[in-house]
Amino acid sequence: MALFSNLLSRIWGHADTAAPAAASTGGEPAATPSSATPSSAAPDAAPAAASTAAPAAPAPPAAPVDVAAVLNGLAATHAERLDWHHSIVDLLKLVGLDSSLAARKELATDLHYTGELDGSAAMNLWLHKEVMKKLADNGGKVPQELLD
Repeated sequence: MALFSNLLSRIWGHADTAAPAAASTGGEPAATPSSATPSSAAPDAAPAAASTAAPAAPAPPAAPVDVAAVLNGLAATHAERLDWHHSIVDLLKLVGLDSSLAARKELATDLHYTGELDGSAAMNLWLHKEVMKKLADNGGKVPQELLD
């Protein structure tokens, strides 16, 4: 579950900076520059934290993390337009993780995918849906349409 744990850490790590801005401004561009600096610093800090204290899985947050607010906040400041709502590749890119086929195969194995590890649409759709379920299981507030 190493790749999923990294994904969870990246999203939870942005929760404090992205959620208040999204809640107060609705994600307007005026709020994104102030949240861009902490977001750009967080990916550098995450590997250092992971190497010094490598927990098996991050502890669930005290309050639910609004996954959509965090990811929409990251998407607003990202140079590339990414469809994290539907694409596991875009979701991984958005949080700064490897989205290669090898990484997705690792994630599929970690999450107990039983189909062919071929990068097919079926595998990618399953991965996206399973990641959303796992985020919800770990204290994330995920929009219902992403869980169905």
